[in-house]
Amino acid sequence: QVQLVESGGGLVQAGGSLRLSCAASRSIFSFNAMGWYRQAPGKQRELVARIISGGGTDYADFVKGRFTISRDNAKNTIDLQMNSLKAEDTGVYYCNVFFRTFAYWGQGTQVTVSS
Repeated sequence: QVQLVESGGGLVQAGGSLRLSCAASRSIFSFNAMGWYRQAPGKQRELVARIISGGGTDYADFVKGRFTISRDNAKNTIDLQMNSLKAEDTGVYYCNVFFRTFAYWGQGTQVTVSS
């Protein structure tokens, strides 16, 4: 079992920045993959960024150059630095990890970008 708790969401003006953090209940070394997804109102959940086995990163085209995913092994957190935010980045952001063939999700954190 893995528990994930997201934090760092909020309201920000377009062009601003936010940093999301996902705290895991066990060592992130044990995860096969970890990442962030988002879901806007009326839309499907979509990948934002992820760290894959071997340490590589993968970003959705719509966040490349603006968002950075990172891991803190000492704190067991997966962070998402979001810069140059746009109104279309508004949504609920979810942390996701794969552990022993199962996918685990956090409860989500709301990000609202005002234009």
